[in-house]
Amino acid sequence: MRTSLGSPAKKASLAALPALLAFVPAAPAQPPLTAGKSLSVIGSGELNWNVAVRAAPRSDARRVTVLRQFRPDYRPQVVLALSERTDPESGEPSWYRISVPGRPNGRTGWIPAGAADLHPVRELIHIDRSARTLELWSKERLVLKTRVAIGRPGMETPLGLFYVTWKLVPQAPVLGKFALETSAYSKLSEWPGGGIVAIHGTYEPRLLGQAVSHGCVRVSNRDILRLRARVGLGTPVRIVA
Repeated sequence: MRTSLGSPAKKASLAALPALLAFVPAAPAQPPLTAGKSLSVIGSGELNWNVAVRAAPRSDARRVTVLRQFRPDYRPQVVLALSERTDPESGEPSWYRISVPGRPNGRTGWIPAGAADLHPVRELIHIDRSARTLELWSKERLVLKTRVAIGRPGMETPLGLFYVTWKLVPQAPVLGKFALETSAYSKLSEWPGGGIVAIHGTYEPRLLGQAVSHGCVRVSNRDILRLRARVGLGTPVRIVA
């Protein structure tokens, strides 16, 4: 069953509001990643086995990459399904088109439907780099809006559609009280190992609203704890200019 998440209509006197998140049958391509446009996804969930990601919904199509059921630290691999291909006879999904985590940003590919157990996505994190704001939408309601710090010039927070891949209490003080790891990569970030973009807290709230990070998105410690309570793995993260 699909679940719909929407946003208020754009008013002429206001800037475009975040996207309507609706669960509908497969679309041939994602709409432009700009505020005010619709976004269709199928759901998110963990992989059931190691899987080759294909360039088309065919077992003989070019291999984009291989995703393993478990990451190197044995955490489960979570995927976000953007659309699906259904079997003409049974009407059941046969392939899912997923957002491929890692570099380069923006890759997509196809996996067999049986390779992942999906559940509906009811939340959407919308980040506006220009406004330097983060909004959390849940079931057609705006439940949180807050200021953020973004990547500095030359280390900009990347634009696109990503998703939450893990939740944890970080060890490094620069990451604040909690962190949401995402599937996005920047040139460099504060994240261990470098490059992975996270949404995390900060002990320096005076920096919020500025472009000061290495690519990560910083929010206040109070708000990252609010996100911790509401955001699950696989939640879409949309970053616009």
